[in-house]
Amino acid sequence: MKNLTNINIIKELLEKYGFKFSKSLGQNFLINPSVCPKIAELGKAEEGYGILEIGTGFGTLTAELAKRADKVTAVEIDSRLLPVLEETLSDFNNINVINDDIMKVNIKELIDREFSGMKKAVCANLPYYITSPVIMYLLESEIDVDAITVMVQKEAAQRLCAEVGTREAGAITAAVRYYGEAEMLFQVSRGSFMPAPNVDSAVIQIRPADTIKQLVEDKDIFFKVIKSGFSQRRKTMANSLSSLLGVSKENLYNIFDEMGITRTVRIEQLSIEQLAEFSNILKSLM
Repeated sequence: MKNLTNINIIKELLEKYGFKFSKSLGQNFLINPSVCPKIAELGKAEEGYGILEIGTGFGTLTAELAKRADKVTAVEIDSRLLPVLEETLSDFNNINVINDDIMKVNIKELIDREFSGMKKAVCANLPYYITSPVIMYLLESEIDVDAITVMVQKEAAQRLCAEVGTREAGAITAAVRYYGEAEMLFQVSRGSFMPAPNVDSAVIQIRPADTIKQLVEDKDIFFKVIKSGFSQRRKTMANSLSSLLGVSKENLYNIFDEMGITRTVRIEQLSIEQLAEFSNILKSLM
């Protein structure tokens, strides 16, 4: 098997297949030899598991996953990579590469079909431009996986893994927390990629959980509160939600009083549990 973190081998493959990195697809391939094994080991790539990979590059992470897991199914949007992958992954018989856009795939059906009878997990080195849409698509599909392990921009990782109720958190933080728990596993410097991006990265893991789901009575209202409140996060919740949700300030003040919190509270000051409680009380007014 080729050493896919060796820059000379990568250059040979680039020349052989006439491949050029696509900025529009956010292609930055890993060349740090320690990163992909670590992602695979922490990302549940082990005996008894089927792993869904999103985006393959030249197959560096794909190969590490296939060494450890029973099966790897990789969804890759760039058809130019298919002949490259036929060569770089030729030593493996437990890899299925699907040329498609992950955002257009019925991911629940795909996972059920590809990994029947196996435990399941997701691993990916996500392009920066599509990080939030892909993560939310995975979570909203409520796929039966033990973990979603992804490499993202460091700043995005910090936001995704922040504690709800702190200034670092945002709407995406609360949305992810509704579906599970996010943890930053380790950081990856920009020099670990070819071509090198302008920012550092980090690997995070989201473990699906029902803890917050069980507290929320109406999912739609909960997400309306998050979206509306964080879209104007510097305003008080009374000001932002009254205009965006059409609820009077007086009614909102009554909710704050019932919850024992100040009427001038901003959404970034509430914990995920308080956001759940707030949306439940708000439900009776909508």
